[in-house]
Amino acid sequence: MTEGLPFARPRQADDLQRLVSMAMPYGKYQGRMLADLPGHYLGWFARQGFPKGELGRLLELMYEIDHNDLRELLRPLRPS
Repeated sequence: MTEGLPFARPRQADDLQRLVSMAMPYGKYQGRMLADLPGHYLGWFARQGFPKGELGRLLELMYEIDHNDLRELLRPLRPS
């Protein structure tokens, strides 16, 4: 998994892959891939608090990626 991301540790690479393959399980954007959630929605979670567990950790990661304008990093990981 990390062959395309030599700078990433395996856990980090797995998390990035999950962002493009895991759907939001509830709410207004239910069914949308985490990597495709709009920035304002991620910002709302940042202000209100991220959920507990893996989903919250991934949403927080996606917020940081979006906030730092790094969404392009996920392009090679998306399914063709």
